[in-house]
Amino acid sequence: MKQIINPSQPIGIFDSGIGGLTVASAIKKILPNENIVYFGDTAHFPYGEKSEDSIKFYAIKIARFLLQKNCKAIVIACNTASAHAYNVVKEFAENKVEVINVIDPIVNYVSTKKEYKRIGVIGTKGTIKSNVYENKIKQISKNIEVVSLATPLLAPMIEEGFFNNNISKTIIQSYLSKPRLKKIDCLILACTHYPLIKKEITDIYKKQFEIIDSAEIVALQVKNILTQKKLLNKNNVGKHHFYISDYTPSFGNSASMFFGSKISLSEQNIWI
Repeated sequence: MKQIINPSQPIGIFDSGIGGLTVASAIKKILPNENIVYFGDTAHFPYGEKSEDSIKFYAIKIARFLLQKNCKAIVIACNTASAHAYNVVKEFAENKVEVINVIDPIVNYVSTKKEYKRIGVIGTKGTIKSNVYENKIKQISKNIEVVSLATPLLAPMIEEGFFNNNISKTIIQSYLSKPRLKKIDCLILACTHYPLIKKEITDIYKKQFEIIDSAEIVALQVKNILTQKKLLNKNNVGKHHFYISDYTPSFGNSASMFFGSKISLSEQNIWI
């Protein structure tokens, strides 16, 4: 039986680092009245290099923390965690709150594009190895070809602030020039860090096709679910709280950049 939830309760969002801030920022833009609790698991970044069991363990611990913070919904703002831990987080939440991943909204969006016959996907090793996008898209249409490429250097590069410069352009160009990504109709950025380099990717491809990132699409999904459940917060401007598992200056700088002001950042040991 679901507990009674108040619309003023916050939305919980988590990722292994700053990538999920792209989703949090999009939610803030679309739903400015919503309170947000964000957890960045910087101690275990990047999830793309971790085992499935480890990711499940981290995700359950974080979900417990977010439930203790009285969150009305949990957004898994990480593709690798969404691929490996979505079901266990849902089970752990016991239907008390809505749990939203960043993969299904993208797959649903792609399903509306009947003209797409060859879809490219780039992401971490963990996400690509899971074949989650290929499997889910194939469930929609067996005629769609999905080609995936692991791009493991991109998330750490972005996490350290190396984007929009010559270093990042060289690395991005090296990945995107792989023959595997030729003749695609769209490119899915299957990591929430990647919207931060979307402009660089767009410049390389020169608008030949759509480049899809999860931030706005997931934010719209959150809005739709909260609307259906009558859980939209309509009072006051939302307050935002940020927690990390290990302090990193880059996280604070990135959060301030996304949210337009100096933010309150707390280190939290949730593993004991």
